[in-house]
Amino acid sequence: MQEPLPLEFERALAATADERGVFGARLTYFAETGSTNDLASAAAERGEPEGTTFVAGAQTAGRGRRGREWFSPPGSGLYVSTIVRRASLAPWLTLAGGVAVAEGIRVATGLPVQIKWPNDIVAVGGAGFRARRKIAGILAEAASGPEGALHVILGIGINVGPASFPPELADRAGSIETELGRAADAGAVLARVLAGLNRVLADVEHAGPPPLFTRWLELAPSAYGERIEWDDARGVRTGVSAGLAEDGALLARTSDGLARIIAGEVRWV
Repeated sequence: MQEPLPLEFERALAATADERGVFGARLTYFAETGSTNDLASAAAERGEPEGTTFVAGAQTAGRGRRGREWFSPPGSGLYVSTIVRRASLAPWLTLAGGVAVAEGIRVATGLPVQIKWPNDIVAVGGAGFRARRKIAGILAEAASGPEGALHVILGIGINVGPASFPPELADRAGSIETELGRAADAGAVLARVLAGLNRVLADVEHAGPPPLFTRWLELAPSAYGERIEWDDARGVRTGVSAGLAEDGALLARTSDGLARIIAGEVRWV
């Protein structure tokens, strides 16, 4: 059920109105819902404008990449979905979302999170990147027509506070507050992520993808020089990460030459 916006959200959004543009200008909050992506998709089909945003404190049917469930318990997370109607930017929205979320968390909390290809935001401890803990994820879902993409729903899940993660997640999931050792302002995180998204998309429209790639790589140091493995039609493959291709694919140097990874799970080994 729709509820009044929490005061901390209201204040943070008001303070960033000029930076956010249309993103969050129309915002609906739920203490709990099934899936914010489903709400945003239905709104987009009704003709709601770009930037229409849905936020929930918990989801009962949250989802991540490859059809996986997104653990969305009450009292610990921030679950956000917004409508993007710039069809020409559709190929870059996962990368743009990653930059926006990473920068938003950094600005709002000071936590130096990094990006793990293609859509994970991680905290990295003293043991290095292999000890990373996932803090947030991005899910871009496009609706297409005869002429291509009609709109994209950009879904963002952020672990703000500590939670009792299920066993399969407990050793690789974390939260902003756990990493910081103090409370975090969820309203500031929301506002700064939306402001970051507005800025990043404007930059891509103005200058094209190259500056986005540059900033993404700055926030994703593991995209160069790290041993990785992944699955493809040939089975499990190994290589060393070697940056991004022009279409956003992850590159890896292997004994057979340069490989392009466009989907699937990449593991840092």
